[in-house]
Amino acid sequence: MTKDNHRQQFPALANKAYFNYGGQGPLPEPALEAIYEAYKRVQLGGPFSGEVGAWVVQEAMLTRRAIASELTVPPETIALTEDVTVGCNIALWGIDWKAGDHLLLSDCEHPGIVASVMELQRRFNIEVSVCPLAATLNEGDPVAVIADSLRPNTRLLVISHILWNTGQVLPLAEIVKVCHEPPLTPPYQGGGQEDFSLVQGDRSENLSLIKGGGQEELPAKNHKVRVLVDAAQSVGVLPLNLIESGVDFYAFTGHKWWCGPEGLGGLYVSAEALADLHPVFIGWRGIVTDANAKVLGWKSGSQRYEIATSAYPLYAGLRSAIALQHEWGTIEERYAEICRLSKYLWERLSELPDVECLRKSAPEAGLVSFRLTNGMPHKKLVDLLEKQAIMVRTILNPDCVRACVQYFTTEAEIDKLVGAIANQ
Repeated sequence: MTKDNHRQQFPALANKAYFNYGGQGPLPEPALEAIYEAYKRVQLGGPFSGEVGAWVVQEAMLTRRAIASELTVPPETIALTEDVTVGCNIALWGIDWKAGDHLLLSDCEHPGIVASVMELQRRFNIEVSVCPLAATLNEGDPVAVIADSLRPNTRLLVISHILWNTGQVLPLAEIVKVCHEPPLTPPYQGGGQEDFSLVQGDRSENLSLIKGGGQEELPAKNHKVRVLVDAAQSVGVLPLNLIESGVDFYAFTGHKWWCGPEGLGGLYVSAEALADLHPVFIGWRGIVTDANAKVLGWKSGSQRYEIATSAYPLYAGLRSAIALQHEWGTIEERYAEICRLSKYLWERLSELPDVECLRKSAPEAGLVSFRLTNGMPHKKLVDLLEKQAIMVRTILNPDCVRACVQYFTTEAEIDKLVGAIANQ
């Protein structure tokens, strides 16, 4: 399928240059039709009927299979959720935290995840620290930074596969290996504070992460540190094999790079991590009952983390969106095209005298972040571009503008964006 023919199936691309795939991808016409037909089928069959109930079970199974194929995992490891944040919260709150446990996250995580971690700290008196991955964008080793930040009492690392603000792709398999096979470390001396900034709206507020009141000295030991990944920017972009990566928890959404409907995502839980992750949000979809409705236990696999009624017609929409992408090319071919186009955008932006790209080399994915050096506020630039039907967004930390390219982005769109920036 040619790129022009492919683009015609996305109504949102008409009469605009769209660069916000990392926020929300445009829904293709076949997915819209699939959602409509699914809603109509529910109504014709009777919203609460045996026929529709069986259809819902089948739709969920087909959707888990479609997702599992993209992630190269068994379908039973996939829980269907609403979005990335729900998936991350299932993993964050399902761990049996004890006072003095340590959670490590990077300085490039989304504020929604940071806020969840802060509440964990308040409620369970755990220790939380932040490792400086932002500084490794152009030099340095993120694996070494994480390794140096692990402690004998670390239980969980929270990172993103692709950093949402700078577009840096982290070496996931190497990071997981360091966490699962940590070297013997000397006792960690507790105490002190570590500060970081949580950005909300147009303001930044310094919030302190106070270490919990754990032991002053912890014995050296080897243990696995679980790894939770915010995969908002990686699913639908990178060729993935989560089994080979060894990752424990991988939370994703369908509405960004897969260009599926908003309101549908998922959580991968490895077979090994499943045994230690308890359901927190609980409903009828995740439990097993007998003939008298007596609760017998959890459903097998990750389905135990699913809760209750959802917008089931979205399942067909996501499967349709994923299938449409395969009509254009394999995930390897799509990723190669994303990298080619993001390099083209990065090179064109680098030619502008009043623009500085955050990366000093070509991007490794579809996110290209840059800042203005002429004093114009980034929000003003974004607003001016939108009036010209060019869609980008601001990032507050670091203060920059982010443009995203998909495999079906065109050079003409990129030239339009660069030209508009040059004329401001």
